[in-house]
Amino acid sequence: MGVERRIGPKEHGIDPTALDEHALFVVKTLQERGYVAYVVGGAVRDLLLGLRPKDFDVATNATPEQVKSCFRRAFIIGRRFRIVHVVFGRGREHEVIEVSTFRAYLESADAKKVSGNEKTSKHALAQVSHAVDSSGRVLRDNVWGPQDEDAARRDFTINAMYYDPSTQELVDYHKGILDAKKKVLRMIGEPQVRYREDPVRILRAVRFAGKLAHLGFKLESKTAAPLKRMLPLLQDVPQSRMFDEMLKLLQTGHALASIEQLRLYGLSEGVYPLLDLIVAKSAEPMIHAALSDTDRRVNEHKSVAPSFLLACVLWQDVRHSWEGRMANGQPLYPALQEAIDEVFDARIGDISGRGKLGADMREIWSLQPRFEKRLGQSPWGLVQQARFRAAFDFMRLRVATKEIDEELGEWWVQFSEASDEERDEMLERYRVEHQRQSSSRPKTTRVKTSVVSREKPLGLEADGAEPLEEGAVKSAPKRRRRRKPKGSEPSAPQ
Repeated sequence: MGVERRIGPKEHGIDPTALDEHALFVVKTLQERGYVAYVVGGAVRDLLLGLRPKDFDVATNATPEQVKSCFRRAFIIGRRFRIVHVVFGRGREHEVIEVSTFRAYLESADAKKVSGNEKTSKHALAQVSHAVDSSGRVLRDNVWGPQDEDAARRDFTINAMYYDPSTQELVDYHKGILDAKKKVLRMIGEPQVRYREDPVRILRAVRFAGKLAHLGFKLESKTAAPLKRMLPLLQDVPQSRMFDEMLKLLQTGHALASIEQLRLYGLSEGVYPLLDLIVAKSAEPMIHAALSDTDRRVNEHKSVAPSFLLACVLWQDVRHSWEGRMANGQPLYPALQEAIDEVFDARIGDISGRGKLGADMREIWSLQPRFEKRLGQSPWGLVQQARFRAAFDFMRLRVATKEIDEELGEWWVQFSEASDEERDEMLERYRVEHQRQSSSRPKTTRVKTSVVSREKPLGLEADGAEPLEEGAVKSAPKRRRRRKPKGSEPSAPQ
């Protein structure tokens, strides 16, 4: 189980002012109610390394129901692992502190064996606290236990440390602080067994290696050795979970570094189809620029949208299908929508292609043709679209990769930053210039054709009607008088 070691602030050097106020509130509230509570996991690791944590998690000996009763806005979630989300704030500015209960360390041999997976074995998993499938993958792990066993259940030594804000002590059971100093990523326990318990740990190992590579961290040899061999285990993980883990890999602020780690350990293929595609195309200008921009925004503590990144990744597929459909005579917008549907079916399927993320991607793509329209009220309508900013940034990437004209991109940059009066002036200048260019183009002369076809003999009407006598002139067709609708008033004089 490991040996408990308590480390004071002089040795660990964690700055207590760097802790999140909401995480401090959760820990303090639980401690005041008589429970044991710590800040735990990646937040402690980052604080120890002088990094700014992205999320703060709390671990406690209180059960999920007890935690929920301590807070006004707390929600129990999950089946595989039951945890509590304590929510602060609302809308985009809200923050979630994830609270987990100390778990017991149980051998897989003692767990209930289930033949199927989460979906096919719902009935067998009902009311079960600890269960594994035929490969040893944990399907349920909701048996509570002491803190030292909870530490043994965690994956890496540097993620298994507990920080008590009230005493500023760091509790370490598996020499995580020593591994942090040595810059080593070491799996707790036997790596091969731990990967079988949860194959997603393969991706977590790559993600941590990518995140900490700039600090000189490397995977310990025993931790890295089974990675490629255990890769087929990921086929049993639900696709929705794999999709979420892929997004975590790409949105930690170290997407490019994580892709390099995938290549380094021979994992560039066979992880997840969409991730395989991203790794294969990561050197392409638009995708590389999107990954780099995502890393930059995360490190500047700005929000990032997975819809934008995936729209960039799949754009060439959409574009080629779209252009092919238009070449076959389809109108512009129907061709684009059918191309989008085709790509969703081929690359994403039902995981998120029909949800909000897919809707956002579709809107980003669907707005692209509208940047070509700069006459009339079209530009005003475009800037008022909810997804204009994302579509605008996407368009700028297309300009940067020379897919569309640079002048178009510069015009829209100016238009997006201009006042209403300046926008009116820009539109008027463009209208005059467009009219001048149109008038300077050579005009084509329309050739009038005779009423009587030249291919028909004299006296025979072009439409095959009765022949005319020689020398006769066909009378003009009678004009039918249009009736006014009943009840209409005569128009007033101008």
